[in-house]
Amino acid sequence: MTAEVVTRFAPSPTGFLHIGGARTALFNWLFARGRGGRFLLRIEDTDRARSTPEATQAILDGLDWLGLDHDGEAVSQAARADRHAAVARQMLAEGTAYKCFATQEEIDAFREAARAEGRSTLYRSPWRDTDPATHPDAPFVIRLKAPREGETVIADAVQGNVTIRNDQLDDMVLLRSDGSPVYMLAVVVDDHDMGVTHVIRGDDHLNNAARQMQIYRAMGWEVPVWAHIPLIHGPDGKKLSKRHGAVSLTEYRDMGYPAAAMRNYLARLGWSHGDQEVFSDAELKSLFTLEGINKAPARLDMKKLDSISGRNIAAAEDAALLHELKEFMAATGRPPLSDPQERMMLAAMPQLKERAKTFVELLEKANFLLAQRPIERDEKAAQALDTVSRGILSELTPQLRNASWTRDALEAVATRAAEENGIKFGKLAAPLRAALAGRTVSPSVFDMMLVLGREETLARLEEAAAGRD
Repeated sequence: MTAEVVTRFAPSPTGFLHIGGARTALFNWLFARGRGGRFLLRIEDTDRARSTPEATQAILDGLDWLGLDHDGEAVSQAARADRHAAVARQMLAEGTAYKCFATQEEIDAFREAARAEGRSTLYRSPWRDTDPATHPDAPFVIRLKAPREGETVIADAVQGNVTIRNDQLDDMVLLRSDGSPVYMLAVVVDDHDMGVTHVIRGDDHLNNAARQMQIYRAMGWEVPVWAHIPLIHGPDGKKLSKRHGAVSLTEYRDMGYPAAAMRNYLARLGWSHGDQEVFSDAELKSLFTLEGINKAPARLDMKKLDSISGRNIAAAEDAALLHELKEFMAATGRPPLSDPQERMMLAAMPQLKERAKTFVELLEKANFLLAQRPIERDEKAAQALDTVSRGILSELTPQLRNASWTRDALEAVATRAAEENGIKFGKLAAPLRAALAGRTVSPSVFDMMLVLGREETLARLEEAAAGRD
């Protein structure tokens, strides 16, 4: 491939960034970045009634969180309306488009009669080949003069060759009677002017490709490589919707999935490279191909997302994970970490990130170091601190005060205290967890002691032994 690869993501700013749109953006980003090409962003805001600045910002924020950087400024499709209209007028001048004076009432009447007679409702304008000298002084649209014989073959990198008979395609409107361009024209002009070489998008646009190819050919422009990717379905095999759970990208962010895990999971949602499940960004960029995209719709699988997310968290560098955790806390309205909490969090990260699937779970495991005295205890933790357990903690505290603050030394002291009271250490672990973390499920008792340090550990044990909570 000698020419520079240029891909684009072209969302409509009429709502949140859908997980399906995020995957489309990722595929375009991976394909371009893996080939040293450019990844462009175009906001298709021609629907002025439904497009909002807030939705545009939500798209930008979603792409930023997912880590999909684009080249240059985002292009506004609406701002290019004059250019789109100029192309329609050029086609009119060159004879590849024509003026149609048919009213909407006439078109509706034609289709109603066609339905009644069992004929095709595909509208054939009587103005296609009329002499301009006979044109009335009346409103008109500009229609594409599409070929009516032969076939249009869409050479699709995912779907294979898709053939559509030209007599099944109408002379679509390019310019409305008010002079405004239609979406189908705008897409082609923008993709051409932006130098897009590969159009990677959902397969719900597959039929559009045949009609858009007519514009490319009428203008003598090179047709891009098409790659129409199957949509995402829910676990039940039906089109993904809110009934299946989260569909907005920001919902996954707020559930605590790291951006790297979402990139990994979305890449595997409809694309594969052998049996490999977990990929680094560098691997994804080098391995991603259009040929690796499956033809069948992908199914959302939250268990697989959890698995991939957990493996990404476990493999992440501690400092980088802490940085992203802080961003997650800020984005979801959680209070920021204090400097001491940051230091403890970083020290505990090797233990915290084990078996944590999300930042929510990681914070839950880190609850012990975020808690402040008096420690609030859940019901099971309160039950674990009975009179006998409090007595053992009272005996243990002075022994720990004089111990070396190493894992081996702490474990030896605690084990000896349990033996002196005729129990195994396992019986002592629950009240220790209750005292240190306020719950009976937590990281290792000794990991917590090492992170909290001598003074905080002893203070919490003394508080629990005295029944202060």
